[in-house]
Amino acid sequence: MTSSILDWIWSESFWLPQNVTWADLERPPPGEEYPRMRDILYALPLAVCVFLLRMLFERLVAKPCAQILQIQAGVPRQAQPNAVLEKVFQSKACPDTRTLEGLSKQMDWDERKIQRWFRVRRNQDRPSVQKKFCESMWRFTFYFGIFIYAIRHLWVSPWMWDTRECWYNYPFQPLSAGQFNYYVAELAFYWSLMFSQFIDIKRKDFIIMIVHHLATIFLITFSYANNMLRAGTLVMCVHDASDIFLEAAKLANYAKYQRLCDGLFVVFSISFFITRLVIYPFWVVYSVLVESWEIVGPYQAWWLLNGLLLVLQTLHIIWFYLIARIAIKAIFKGKVAKDDRSDIESSSDEEIDSSSGKNPSQTLNPKDNNHTGNPNGDTHDH
Repeated sequence: MTSSILDWIWSESFWLPQNVTWADLERPPPGEEYPRMRDILYALPLAVCVFLLRMLFERLVAKPCAQILQIQAGVPRQAQPNAVLEKVFQSKACPDTRTLEGLSKQMDWDERKIQRWFRVRRNQDRPSVQKKFCESMWRFTFYFGIFIYAIRHLWVSPWMWDTRECWYNYPFQPLSAGQFNYYVAELAFYWSLMFSQFIDIKRKDFIIMIVHHLATIFLITFSYANNMLRAGTLVMCVHDASDIFLEAAKLANYAKYQRLCDGLFVVFSISFFITRLVIYPFWVVYSVLVESWEIVGPYQAWWLLNGLLLVLQTLHIIWFYLIARIAIKAIFKGKVAKDDRSDIESSSDEEIDSSSGKNPSQTLNPKDNNHTGNPNGDTHDH
């Protein structure tokens, strides 16, 4: 039974081009290696190690850096204990007008006082600026390191300069140590993000990020299993490039270096547009969609692969829309706006919200000690 299910999942007619079998990939020429699916499983225990390394890095490196920059953890204001409001809060952190009116009558409190209690209670659970700084410093360090490693490997690879090289003699292309290390490191990192996604800073695009991480993990695993490593390394490298400037801009924002933050955000916006909306669709996706069709020909998994690549491109467009909103506000306000994905609130935000019935103001005051937003159109995440 189990064998039949595995045979169905790893059907050669689905995953591989015509006249190619898994057995063919198990018998590489002497002195060469082809990817083996079982080797990619090393990424799972390594993901745990990456997660633990992140904890140590944030405690021993990022936190001292934050303290040098005078970014304090801070103690959030505590809401006055109230059993009735706490019960409502557990089911609805942002009560609607009807609920507020009912609570006002029940407790004989002014509605604004109840709104203020809920705001303070929500902010109790918000991460401090120091925690955000530590998280961003870890991501910046990883993206910078892995991007440099990838560029060193790809610079001497012929498929970086001629993407048709990704498909010549496919799938019988040898696996290099650089490709294996790059793949395992990236996959371990994204699995660690899946672990930490539920404890990291929550943002409005939480579901989008889950979809992004799952699509990325599946793409990395799938491309390794059927030896699409050359195209896969290009995809990962393109995604890592702009993330470096994103995390750098966030670090500058948390440290209250506003001009540096603005400059880095401009660089990030430009790099995001070039890598995600130009290079990725017109260079990488074009190669996988058109050049592979011409050289290898389509097969069943080919359609799945291209579908997932197009899902990522859709997410890029959504994120660039968010980036553009921030950039437009920066032009008119003279500073980078608050991250549209962030749920951090201020008292002035809620007063505007309660008086106008519209969404809270998104403008970030970088000198506000109570909260600091972050310029962000994408995480990590890739």
